[in-house]
Amino acid sequence: MPVGQDDRVTIGRIEKPFGVRGQVKVRSLSDVPGRFDNLHAVTVLGETGQTTDRTVSHVRRAGAAYIVGFQDVTTPEEAGTLRGGLIQVPREPLSRTQEDTYYECDLIGMTVVNQDGRELGRVETVWALPGHHVLVVKDGSRETLIPAAKHFVLNVDVPARRMVVQGVEGLIEDHHEM
Repeated sequence: MPVGQDDRVTIGRIEKPFGVRGQVKVRSLSDVPGRFDNLHAVTVLGETGQTTDRTVSHVRRAGAAYIVGFQDVTTPEEAGTLRGGLIQVPREPLSRTQEDTYYECDLIGMTVVNQDGRELGRVETVWALPGHHVLVVKDGSRETLIPAAKHFVLNVDVPARRMVVQGVEGLIEDHHEM
């Protein structure tokens, strides 16, 4: 049975070709330790939305990034066509002990509202800062940074694509007051 888009999670972004053997440099988008260890079958989601199943021939750590080789990619030119692609693997169910843990790809695009129901925008990205994660919420040209902490995030409804937050009024720039 084929794996659908909703059944995959993004673990890395292909930054650029590496070397002369068709390898690519990958930036990890996962905070799961050992996520790149023992990779075998992955899906590469291209910038155009096209997906390609790939077999990983090898992975090695290179500082904060990884050097990844695919079986059917043998030249820098072939590797260059993968630039900007997202490496995805089948989604693993989160355990009960991770009740308040979410995949970043589930949060991106989610509508964010305050406890009064006023829409604040959509989650554009998640920053991983040393102390905690921060949600970058955009509404047009307005950008709001919301700490991803229980004090601020009241409810996350993944199926409904909706997040309720509180206590962010001081973080939101009111353009009407200027």
